[in-house]
Amino acid sequence: MPELPEVETIKRGIASHLEGQIIKSVLVRETRLRWQVTDKINIILPKQTVISVKRRAKYLLFECDKGHILIHLGMSGNLQILPSNTELKKHDHVDIIFSNGQCLRYNDPRRFGCILWTEAPVFEHKLLANLGPEPLEKTFNGKYLYDRAKKRQVAIKNFIMDSKIVVGVGNIYANEALFTARISPERAAGKVSLNEYKRLADIIKKTLQVAIKMGGTTLRNFTDSAGNPGYFKQTLQIYGKGGEICSQCGTIIHTKKIGQRMTYYCPICQR
Repeated sequence: MPELPEVETIKRGIASHLEGQIIKSVLVRETRLRWQVTDKINIILPKQTVISVKRRAKYLLFECDKGHILIHLGMSGNLQILPSNTELKKHDHVDIIFSNGQCLRYNDPRRFGCILWTEAPVFEHKLLANLGPEPLEKTFNGKYLYDRAKKRQVAIKNFIMDSKIVVGVGNIYANEALFTARISPERAAGKVSLNEYKRLADIIKKTLQVAIKMGGTTLRNFTDSAGNPGYFKQTLQIYGKGGEICSQCGTIIHTKKIGQRMTYYCPICQR
């Protein structure tokens, strides 16, 4: 599924095209996403200007004159900027059409994403109100993780993937960061030292920054807003490499489900 680097890549790709543009109309072809797309959206949005496009966790926030559009890409969603008369593809569910003739097209084969509208303060929305800090901000650091982890028995991998602890560290990047930090994904969060957390926090930041620079990770069908794949897959050290040889020690990479997510680790390098 699109994780933080992929969502950030899309945000950067569409923001300059949409900010300052006036919405002309909205075409909803399929309302049955994760939550029902309101049938009022094609009445509410026309004539409003997109003031800004931001990201919070894996949500894209479109600030308009009277409120915010919240978009989550779910497991398979994507957004592209296209001429409004571009031929439709299967699973093209929603078009937000602008006065300049362009449209923001939402495609989602599995329909686990969402398009919501709110006129209330956006960061008080129930989907955003209880989220942890952004991993690329200064408030996220090793001391913060160490303090939140005290006496916690949950596996460290699940701990750093908990959006109430820190947002956007999805499965791919959690596997990669823990491997680089040489921390076993099964170790109890409360058993990780302060120095290890300082190293881990720095590695999480660096891993995400490199992934964003490379346009995210394309494993199946992710593309950015221009239809380009992400190239971080080429640098993956451990994710998806179960049964292969560890590049650091030559041991076979193991796999195990932790918190219902496939986990890849080296039993020698990671302790």
